[in-house]
Amino acid sequence: MHCFQKRLRLPALSRGFHLITDLLVAELPELEQLQVGTAHFFIQHTSASLSLNENADPTVRADFEQFFRRLVPENAPYFQHTQEGPDDMPAHLKASLLGHAVSIPISQGELLLGTWQGIYLGEHRTQGGRRWIVATLMGS
Repeated sequence: MHCFQKRLRLPALSRGFHLITDLLVAELPELEQLQVGTAHFFIQHTSASLSLNENADPTVRADFEQFFRRLVPENAPYFQHTQEGPDDMPAHLKASLLGHAVSIPISQGELLLGTWQGIYLGEHRTQGGRRWIVATLMGS
């Protein structure tokens, strides 16, 4: 059994949903050493999220952004946590709804994603900055 863990620094990305599968895999050459296992990705932020979804049609990511902007609007009069700007509380809620981690099986040195699946970074702040992800690989 092998275990690897790395903190990965993502570039600053604009608000929205971004496919980051290739960015993560490029930073994990250790993945190739595992025939069977699990990859776990955890984002160390409360205003961004990780999820799995459509990797082919970019309109899906645009629709995600539009849906979540309507679901959790900025400047809602009932928000009390507003000192960090109108996008902060909505960002926390979106991150909680979508989640902070994904786990993916590993097979023959690759992530065993479905044909149309990719890892999304949900950047929920207008100026979120660079994000940290902890990648943990376990397997043999």
